[in-house]
Amino acid sequence: MLARFASPWFPLSLGLLCSLSASFSMAAEPPKADSSTLTIIGYHEITDQKNALIPDYAVTSQQFSQHLDWLQNNGFHFVNVNQLIQAHQGKYRLPSKPVLLTVDDGYQSFYTHAYPILKAKHIPVVLAVVGSWLTPKANQAVHFGDDVISRDKILTWSELKEMQDSGLVEIGNHSFNLHRGINANPQGNSEPAAITREYDAKQQRYENDQQYTTHITQDLKHNNELLQAHGLKAPRVMVWPYGRYNMQDVNIAKQLGMPITITLDDGPDHVHGSLQTLNRILVEGNMSTADLAQEIKNREMNLGDNNRPQKIMHIDLDYVYDPNPKQQERNLGILLDRIRAMGINTVYLQAFSDSDGDGSANMVYFPNRHLPMRADLFNHVAWQIQTRTQVSRIYAWMPLLAWELPQTDPVSKDVVETQQVSQDHLNMGYLRLSPYSPRARQTISEIYQDLAKSTPFNGILFHDDTTLSDYEDASPNALTAYAAQGLPTDLAKIRADDALLQKWTAYKTKTIDDFAMQLTSQVRQYEPFLLTARNLYAQVALKPYAENWYSQSLEESLKRYDFTAIMAMPYMEQTPDADQFYRDIVQRVKSFPNGMKKTVFELQATNWRNNQKIPSQELASTIQSLYSQGVMHVAYYPDDPIQGHPDPKVMHDVFATKSSQLIP
Repeated sequence: MLARFASPWFPLSLGLLCSLSASFSMAAEPPKADSSTLTIIGYHEITDQKNALIPDYAVTSQQFSQHLDWLQNNGFHFVNVNQLIQAHQGKYRLPSKPVLLTVDDGYQSFYTHAYPILKAKHIPVVLAVVGSWLTPKANQAVHFGDDVISRDKILTWSELKEMQDSGLVEIGNHSFNLHRGINANPQGNSEPAAITREYDAKQQRYENDQQYTTHITQDLKHNNELLQAHGLKAPRVMVWPYGRYNMQDVNIAKQLGMPITITLDDGPDHVHGSLQTLNRILVEGNMSTADLAQEIKNREMNLGDNNRPQKIMHIDLDYVYDPNPKQQERNLGILLDRIRAMGINTVYLQAFSDSDGDGSANMVYFPNRHLPMRADLFNHVAWQIQTRTQVSRIYAWMPLLAWELPQTDPVSKDVVETQQVSQDHLNMGYLRLSPYSPRARQTISEIYQDLAKSTPFNGILFHDDTTLSDYEDASPNALTAYAAQGLPTDLAKIRADDALLQKWTAYKTKTIDDFAMQLTSQVRQYEPFLLTARNLYAQVALKPYAENWYSQSLEESLKRYDFTAIMAMPYMEQTPDADQFYRDIVQRVKSFPNGMKKTVFELQATNWRNNQKIPSQELASTIQSLYSQGVMHVAYYPDDPIQGHPDPKVMHDVFATKSSQLIP
């Protein structure tokens, strides 16, 4: 079931920014100070009643008033929607430290507890309302998420009209009936209606793109028309239910006359940038003025995921999959228990399957256009992790190039070609599609698009196949691309000339990273706040010349990806001194600006050379040593939920030694 308001994945996004009053009077002369940084603060329920509708997000009228007083006493200036739009158009200069105040949902308590305070202080606000909660008559019930409440808990039309006419309250669109969950997969998970392509269990099929666009458009349009039919102005602000949205939603809102949309994403807002996806601070019931001040400071400093230590479990979905649905659910239950026990906050979750063990993905765990679906499982597992554990970030672990398409697909022939190499040279050893083939790139793009449509997630982890050796790629498309760069098409000639080798390596590295960024851009149409991580071979971090062997660059990776997950795996590398191996990687990472904040040290939990498990205590000791050297982000792979390795108690205790608080 969809949590009524919040989940670990979407901190209760009940609608965000409400729309600030269009008619709020502006000063005769704009303030001389200007600021492009906007603070948006979102409330839900302001009530002095003990039986709050949403206890975790309810504040008392005293708390609410104290927050407003603190903001005014510390130099913040409340602004309205008119001012915001005009500032964005360059027609108005915002005051220093501007604040946009929002309240979601339209509870009756807003009129009795918040509105009098706002009137007394002459502070504008955006109030976002849900049309389907307003339509029942006085003696009817309101379907409130998964609950039913009395109609008198929701504002009346006359109260809305009175508050709008005051010039302080601008009514925003919080959808007509998207503030609920709909069936998202065959397992019956209820997920946010604004971003979910509904699964029809009877027909055993998903809503297509056109059907999805139609249902979002009709809902938002209906809510706008409903508000206008009751004498209210057409909304200019869309506040996404649960904070969940995609760029299709944003474009629909804009076409319907709502240039401002509000999310629950992190990060500062800049008025001179886009107004289409504004972030905000979500106020919780226990938030003090000191807490609010810290949240504002974090936004101003843009303290995001790089500044919060990540404790990462890297999960093979193959461990969960079972052809018997009941056993599959039991496996998932074991995994969820382990995640809770580990105390981790981030998951790298496999979205593909290498069922024949040749190193390339020949099946996936989500519906798509190009590969067999082993099971429709990724969405289900990701959602269960998001709503039933403490994990705040899920990355979809995906190959970049290592796709083994069905032989009937002509694109399956467009593979990376490796020249004959001797045993003393690197041979990647698995099939990959060539990044120089236009039709291969298109196919891979469509696989990523299909993943993004099917499941809400936070990031992409690009697999260790984001690489080309110094004997690759010798395919016809690649040779044509090299020639266009002024490089020889004889790869042996390139390797024999160090200057040519460096140019070739840099070009291949850029090709790989450019393609990863292209895929990222496409996925961000569905997950706008997407983060990126990529696996990097340890030798690239240890030996700059190794860039030629892998077409990977630690420096470029730190620049272009949010995180670089170095495979710090001494057993795989057969290093004689594991401690020195780790110290050397740490020192290399520290030589780059923000290197430690952008690097994940990914440890191996299995020695694949003899298929022996690395002892849990050894893993914990390694993590403790890395923490003592200043490492922030640690992952381990794989987690084996069936055999219970590594030990969750041991891992929990070592992860607990690193705070999860933001680090400036």
